Amino acid sequence: MFGDMMNMMGKLKETQKKVEATKKRLDTVLIDEASNDNKLKVTLTANRTIKSIEIDNELLKDKEQLEDYLVITLNKAIEKATQINETELAAVAKDGMPNIPGMDMFK
Repeated sequence: MFGDMMNMMGKLKETQKKVEATKKRLDTVLIDEASNDNKLKVTLTANRTIKSIEIDNELLKDKEQLEDYLVITLNKAIEKATQINETELAAVAKDGMPNIPGMDMFK
């Protein structure tokens, strides 16, 4: 029984390392999103860190329109990044889950 606990703890530590490595890798996965008319382009990582924003000069003339573009385009990009992030981390966590009785619901 003690050996089983040690084995489970080892697997949990290994999974934790894999999760951290995956998070680090997701910093290099870039998501590009643009408005429908390409007047605004954003790039962010799968960890949802904004890397760049490109704004067409035409949008700089209308503050309210620019704000609308930013909200819509950033939200689309964040949604994509979140999906990638959650999928990647869930896969790592699922693979590393030790077989604990009663914990089947997490698989």
